[in-house]
Amino acid sequence: MSYLLFQVSFVAYILAMTVYLVFFFTQKKYVRTLARKLFFGAALLHTANIIARLVEAGHTPITSVHEVISFFAWSIAWCYLSFRWRYTVKNFGTFSSILVVLLMLVSALAPHAILPLSQTQHSWLFPVHASLAIIADAFLALACIGGLMYLLQERELKQKRFGFFYSRLPSLESLDKLNQHCLSIGFTLMTLGMFTGYVWARQIWGGRNWHWDPKIVWAMITWFLYAALMHQRFTMGWRGRRAAVVTIVAFMAVLLTLVFLFKGVHGHGA
Repeated sequence: MSYLLFQVSFVAYILAMTVYLVFFFTQKKYVRTLARKLFFGAALLHTANIIARLVEAGHTPITSVHEVISFFAWSIAWCYLSFRWRYTVKNFGTFSSILVVLLMLVSALAPHAILPLSQTQHSWLFPVHASLAIIADAFLALACIGGLMYLLQERELKQKRFGFFYSRLPSLESLDKLNQHCLSIGFTLMTLGMFTGYVWARQIWGGRNWHWDPKIVWAMITWFLYAALMHQRFTMGWRGRRAAVVTIVAFMAVLLTLVFLFKGVHGHGA
C-alpha cells in the first residue's frame, strides 16, 4: 500500500512540475494556480505514503536509500510550501518541483523493500538526528536553487539581455533574501542534527574510533563550510554573487554526505 502511494505521489509531482513548466513559458496566472494545487496535493499524497510506510515498518522510514531520498524529496516539498506561505518568489516553484521530481526518480529506482532497524538504530535519537539532518538539507537545497537562480538573473543583467529569463526570474534582492532565509533555518537545523548525532554516537559507540567515519567527516566539513558562509554573511556583509556561489559549492558537500550515508558506522549493518 505504501509503495502504491509513493508511485501515485510521484506521478502527481510530475504533473505539478509539467504544469509549472507550462507556466514558466506562458506566464498565465491560472496555470500557476493549478500547478500550486497539484504540488500541494502531491505533497499530501507523499505524506500519506510516509505515514503508511511508518505503519508497515513499525519505525521511522529512513533506513534505506529509497526511504532517505524519498524523505529528502518530501522535506523539500514541504519546506518550499512553508516558505511560499510567507514569501512570494517568482517561479521558485518551477525549480523546486524539478528537484523534487529528480529525487523521487532516484528513490523510485532504488530497492524499496522495508529493512529492519540495525542494532545501532534502536534508539529514539536515531529518527530525531536523521530527520533534523534531512530537513536541514532540504532548506539548504532551496538555498542552492536560489543561488542558481541568482546567477542566472545576474548573467541576464550583466549582458543586458532583458529577455526570456529576465522577465521570469525574481529580482536579485529577492533571491538574496531567499538565500539568507533558507541558510539561516538550514544551518540551525544542521547544527541541531550534528548535536543529536554526537549524543547518539556517544550513547552507542562510546569511545570507539567513530570520529573518522566518512559520513561524519563530510558532515563536519559541510558544517564548517556553512558556518564560514554564515559568518561572512552576517559579520562581513557578504551578499550577492559570492554568497550564491559558496551556497552552491557547500550544497555539493551536502550531496557527498548523502553518498556516504550508508557506509561506515552509518551503514545498515553497523
